[in-house]
Amino acid sequence: MINIQYKQRDCLAAVIWLALAVMCVAARPAVADDFPNKPLTMVVGFGVGGSADRMARAMSSYLADELGQPVKVINKKGAGTLLAANYVLARPDDGYTIFASTFSPYLTNTIIEGNAEYTINDFSYMNFQWFDEELIALSKRSKYKSLPEVLEAIRTKPKTVRASVVRGSGGHLMAKLLLEVNGIPTDNLNLVTYNSGGQARAAVAGGVVDFIVISAKGSESIREYLNPVAIVSDQPSANWGVPTLNEVLKPAGVEAPVLPGSIRGYATSTAFKRNFPARYDLITSALKKALENEDLRQLLDRGEIGRRWIGPERSEAMMTTNFEIIKHYGYLLQH
Repeated sequence: MINIQYKQRDCLAAVIWLALAVMCVAARPAVADDFPNKPLTMVVGFGVGGSADRMARAMSSYLADELGQPVKVINKKGAGTLLAANYVLARPDDGYTIFASTFSPYLTNTIIEGNAEYTINDFSYMNFQWFDEELIALSKRSKYKSLPEVLEAIRTKPKTVRASVVRGSGGHLMAKLLLEVNGIPTDNLNLVTYNSGGQARAAVAGGVVDFIVISAKGSESIREYLNPVAIVSDQPSANWGVPTLNEVLKPAGVEAPVLPGSIRGYATSTAFKRNFPARYDLITSALKKALENEDLRQLLDRGEIGRRWIGPERSEAMMTTNFEIIKHYGYLLQH
C-alpha cells in the first residue's frame, strides 16, 4: 500500500514537472541558435550613393559572413528618413530587418517636426560607427571666394545665392543657423534640399549651387571641385586645411553654436530587442566582429567611411543627448 502511494506521488510529480517544462518552452521566444535561417534586409533611409548607403553596402557582405546568411541592402529614401523608419517599424520584430541610417540629426528631425508617430525610444541603437563634422565649402565655379563674401551677398541680394544641403541634415540646420546668428533672414538664401548626399555634392561640384554645408567625410570624391572655407567644430580641420566656423565669424563679432555632426550606424526596433534578446545580441556581436575584420577596415578607410565601435549602451546614450541638443534648435527647420 505504501509503495503504491509513493509511486502515485512520483507519477503526479513527474506529470506536473513535464507540464511546467512544456509551458516554459512555449512561452520562451526563439533563441539565437536557429537564427538567422533566412536572408536579412538592411534598410537605408537615403538614396543610392549617399554616405549611409555606402556604409551599409560596405558592411553588408562582411556582416553576412558573420551571420551565415545574405544581407540585402534596400533604399527607402524620402521625408528625411521618415519613410524608412516607418518601413522598419512596420516589419515583423524578428531581427530580419536592420535599419542603417544617419540617426542624428535625421531621425530626431522627423520627430521634432511633428511628422513622426514614433519616438527615439521605439528604436534600439546597436552601434554608431561613423561620426562626421559639417564642412562649409564653395563651388570652385562660384564667383564667391570666401564665407563673409557669401553672407554679405545673401544679406544684400536676396535669392541670388544658392546652396545645397541634404534635407533635415546637420548641414541643413547649420545653414539656417548660420544666417540667423548673422541677422540675415533665412528666406534670403535660395536653399536647395536633396534626399541624398550624392545629389547635394553633385550640385556644388557642377556649379549648380554656390556653396554646400555637408558632412566632411564622404566629400573627398569632389574635393577638386571645392573651395573649403570652414569646419563646424571646436578644432580646425588639418585634412581640409580650414579654420573653425567661429574663427571665420570672429572678425564680424558673431559666434554660432557648434551643432553635432552626422552620426551613422545601425538600429532595430526596440520591440525586437525586448522580445528576442538573444537574437539582438547575436546581431550586435556580428557587427562588432565584422568591424574587427582587417579587410573591411581597409575597405572603409579607402572609402573615407567611419569604423568605430562604441556598442549599444553608448549609442543609446548618445542618441538621447543629441536629441535634446537638436530639439533646442530644431525650430529653424520648421519654416
